[in-house]
Amino acid sequence: MGFNCGIVGLPNVGKSTLFNALTATAAAEASNYPFCTIEPNVGRVPVPDPRLGHIADIAKPGRVVPTQLEFVDIAGLVRGASTGEGLGNRFLANIREVDAIAHVLRCFTDANVAHAEATIDPVRDAETVETELMLADLESLERRAEALVKKTRGGDKEAKATLNLVERAMAVLGDGRPARTVTVAPEEQKGFRMLHLLTAKPVLYVCNVDEDDAAAGNTLTRAVAEHAGRAGAGTVVVSAKIEAELAQMDDAAERDEFLAALGLAETGLARVIGAGYRLLDLITFFTHNDKEARAWTVRRGAKAPEAAGVIHSDFERGFIRAEVVGYDDFVAHGGEHGARDAGRLRSEGRDYPVQDGDIILFRFNV
Repeated sequence: MGFNCGIVGLPNVGKSTLFNALTATAAAEASNYPFCTIEPNVGRVPVPDPRLGHIADIAKPGRVVPTQLEFVDIAGLVRGASTGEGLGNRFLANIREVDAIAHVLRCFTDANVAHAEATIDPVRDAETVETELMLADLESLERRAEALVKKTRGGDKEAKATLNLVERAMAVLGDGRPARTVTVAPEEQKGFRMLHLLTAKPVLYVCNVDEDDAAAGNTLTRAVAEHAGRAGAGTVVVSAKIEAELAQMDDAAERDEFLAALGLAETGLARVIGAGYRLLDLITFFTHNDKEARAWTVRRGAKAPEAAGVIHSDFERGFIRAEVVGYDDFVAHGGEHGARDAGRLRSEGRDYPVQDGDIILFRFNV
């Protein structure tokens, strides 16, 4: 699995249309009325990476398995969601389960498509949803703080440390800033994640535009980019209509020709995935044998045993060493054997930080 991304936004901004297009399915009903998606729809898509194809060309495995991205289409939020408006509490619970939030913002005008706020203002829409998430986080922390205070009176050191995090997060949220702006020391990261705060999750603003604005964006997308810079979020411009058309094309050459005519170098899916990987600071490593060549995803800085654990917990538990060759060396020397003969294959231990593009054979014993 690459990562898990929840698609959120106000009603009628193109969320379900984008979900259907990106996953090339009709799993979500895309209709011109609010709350057309009541249960969260889930779709998985392969992460495009040409390096995997090149590795397979050299290694000649039985099959090729890309890493995957999971999209969760979460029903439209509205003002008051934090207090239950529009079944808000139910949908907020779905957001807690994802790694990152893809917040779809309407950056197009269409008199035939109603807007929940009557006018088109994507920055206002972003702030509306963010405010609801912050209010939900505050309510959650206030409840937690009461219980923690009682525990600290009994001398519970862990409760005291957690209460400190809770109070710092509450101060930031009370100041109108999301929890992801809280300064957290490395040793506090795990405890902070355990708070399960909605606004601590990385956010990618997905600007949904008309076909004519897909290549260069427009004044609305530029306003969103400025807001994203202030909010510590990422941003990407996509046309859900274009993605829907691409999803109907089976021929790769036809898709490439269609994209080129629009001035686009890649699909919206590829741009969303690329932006998501940068936002979450993810990298890809590869494995191969006679049966398969496969891509895997870890966070940048992950050590070799952690990467091994992504494949199987036994690999991490019984880790001995990792035999590593970089992608460029693998291709340049015609594969693992050529890289070994050229002295480009290395044996790395437990402290080795996996690099993007590494091709690894894990040695383990359980």
